Amino acid sequence: MENHATPEQVDRVVRVIEEMGYQARPMPGGQRTAVGLVGNDGRVDSSRIEALPGVAEVIHVTKPYKQVSREWKQENTLVTLAPGVVFGGEEIQIIAGPCSVESEHQIVTAARLVRAAGATALRGGAFKPRGLPYALLVMGKRGLELLALARRETGLPVVTEALDEEGIHLVAEYADCIQIGARNMQNYSLLRAAGRIGKPVLLKRGMAATITDLLLSAEYILAEGNEQVIVCERGIRSFDTMTRNLFDLTAIPLVQKLSHLPMIADPSHGTGLRDKVTPMARAAVAAGADGIIVEVHPNPDGALSDGAQSLYPDQFTRLVTELRAIAHAIGRELGALPTPMASGTATASVG
Repeated sequence: MENHATPEQVDRVVRVIEEMGYQARPMPGGQRTAVGLVGNDGRVDSSRIEALPGVAEVIHVTKPYKQVSREWKQENTLVTLAPGVVFGGEEIQIIAGPCSVESEHQIVTAARLVRAAGATALRGGAFKPRGLPYALLVMGKRGLELLALARRETGLPVVTEALDEEGIHLVAEYADCIQIGARNMQNYSLLRAAGRIGKPVLLKRGMAATITDLLLSAEYILAEGNEQVIVCERGIRSFDTMTRNLFDLTAIPLVQKLSHLPMIADPSHGTGLRDKVTPMARAAVAAGADGIIVEVHPNPDGALSDGAQSLYPDQFTRLVTELRAIAHAIGRELGALPTPMASGTATASVG
């Protein structure tokens, strides 16, 4: 729409689009309002829309992922997990915590440690997909309750994974951000459910997924009306056996060019090796990632899941210091929670 387009003119465009049999999505921006048209499976005859008062131009989106693309929306989408924890802006956010919730003491201790070091969100699996059916499946609902307890203790918003369409509703009761893991990236019923729930979603790239595949999966969530999506590079399979995955850093600037959604990186799963996590986290921030998600455990040697790729607390503290310097060098800053922890929280014992 034109800069000076009135609300009445925007409403008329919406009505005409709906009369044509499509859906209209008004998108107010900093300078002007755009109106997206969805529901078509081919090129739309735009002559009727172009003639309407207040219309500046009609742009045909050429990408198969319409609402995800920068052709649809030029401005970066900002995804808010909690007050002050915003992905997609100038600040770089750090999500940290153990692979799995193991006990009250473990998850609360981990939350306090990563909070004190500079993390702005807590990760931890209450449900985990495993390649072996007899492997650890973790704590389920009790794990979600412990994550909520850790949030109350530290103020950290919670990011945790949902495995299926049925379980996502339970996860949504406790999580501030619902993670959809690599193995579920193309679970379309789960993606649609995440779109209908409307909470922020962290969508990880599949192990054999192209960048187009990743963005098309994000499109499923946006198509249900939920624009609060963060996409994540977490490594793809390659022929080399020296690392767990090939950590594709080029995906970060490429996705940011193609899409308005925030893009973060997971160097823990991207490498699978503790000594590779720190250098790859540094590289991801230097490449322009809007955040990182990294595994940190109070005692990695005793971890029940992914201990070999989990950082020791002192390693994570050093990493945050290094990331702060890198962020400053590229004209950005690390995010920080707006309020400090309550007095005595860091040293209180946990039962």
